[in-house]
Amino acid sequence: MRELDETDIVILRLLASDGRRSYSEIGERVDLTPPAVSDRVSRLQEAGVIRQFTIEVDHGTLREGTPVLVRVTPASGETERVRTALAGADATEHLFTTAGGEIVAFARTTTTAVHEWVAETVEPAAVDDTTVDLVADTEWTASVDPAGFALDCAECGNTVTAEGTSTVVGDDLEHFCCESCEAAFREQYEAFEAAAEEA
Repeated sequence: MRELDETDIVILRLLASDGRRSYSEIGERVDLTPPAVSDRVSRLQEAGVIRQFTIEVDHGTLREGTPVLVRVTPASGETERVRTALAGADATEHLFTTAGGEIVAFARTTTTAVHEWVAETVEPAAVDDTTVDLVADTEWTASVDPAGFALDCAECGNTVTAEGTSTVVGDDLEHFCCESCEAAFREQYEAFEAAAEEA
């Protein structure tokens, strides 16, 4: 399995900013032919680096609502309940959990009484504190950092480097840091398959 090179990173950045970008346009930017770009994209998909192509919808153009940033400090032991409640609310577009345990939601509410919306969305006993800020402008930028891309060995979890291998096991493409991990994984897979056939 080869490591991602700078051309792969540029292709990923271009696709992250516009998933409908043509292979011709990408090829002009990275000095490759469209079929060569297509081949690289296919390999990135097979390796699991690209999982799917999606669209980003600007909800502001589809529905009315006041954009707000809601910061909720959950009561002790209530973080997951608060997070689940806010994630399930129709008005919530993005949800974050800070390292300090605060839940931050970007939402578009149809009411100016945002504190009441929070109280209706999340059980009040689960909340210690809530602050609301009106959002003047938003911009979401996809980030493609080369240091963030690394394949994990399906057997031991170590990072797969250029010395690693990739092979299809069953119906899935798996990545391994070394041949011994590949052999161990395949042996376990075959043992599970044999046990399933006997059952």
